[in-house]
Amino acid sequence: MFLRRAVLAGGAALFAAGAVKHSEEDSSVSAVSWPPAFTRHWDSNWDRREPRSLINLTDLNGNKEDLKWKLKKYKARARRTIFLVRHGQYNVAGETDSEKVLTPLGREQANLTGQRLANLGYTYTDMTYSTLQRAKETSEIIGRHLQGVTQTGSDLLREGAPIRPDPSSDWKPDVLYFKDGPRIESAFRSYIHRADYEQKDESYEIIVCHDNVIRYLVCRALQLPPEAWLRMDLNHGSITELVIHYNGRVTLRMLGEAGYMPASKLSC
Repeated sequence: MFLRRAVLAGGAALFAAGAVKHSEEDSSVSAVSWPPAFTRHWDSNWDRREPRSLINLTDLNGNKEDLKWKLKKYKARARRTIFLVRHGQYNVAGETDSEKVLTPLGREQANLTGQRLANLGYTYTDMTYSTLQRAKETSEIIGRHLQGVTQTGSDLLREGAPIRPDPSSDWKPDVLYFKDGPRIESAFRSYIHRADYEQKDESYEIIVCHDNVIRYLVCRALQLPPEAWLRMDLNHGSITELVIHYNGRVTLRMLGEAGYMPASKLSC
């Protein structure tokens, strides 16, 4: 557990003063380069969980057998499947978060999404949701269809402006990206990574959050330019599926899937 927290995402990023409070699980922090570097070549150690990066090589004193044993020990063996769910339609006229509740349509969308996730037949290990009202409410409705799934809120997943998009349609001051970007990057480092080496079985997890956050997480997971997040759009209540293989490779299996909803229930 100590090693898990120490490594957690090159962990959660270092926030600016007055940063959002988050759970103990998110509290292992390290410096973050911002914006994240982009390269055309796949970085196999993108989550800093390659076995060699978990070993203090100076302690081995050139012992090759010990190195071989530790490389085997710290190798991930399980696959993680993460379902990123956008919240349902909500009252955009609300002035405070407590007023930005789901609309009747938004509640229907969340219900349909819960049914869809249940019908997939997976045994979900947990569900993490943004602490904004619309995501929390969506998570509660989905949870009615998934008995026994632990639900946990995270401020890291709250909506925001992750990084200045390219191309950009609307100008925003740099302070918004400066404030929100490291937090959303921290959400990526905390929740999107290969399985811990101690995990033996494949896991299925649900994250309920927001359009901007999901789009950014997808770009980062696929090692695409993070500035490309605005080039895609997601329907309310839609499901995006990421598969993180034991060797750190990532597969996008669904992006904004909402085909299980009648056309009359779709919105974005």
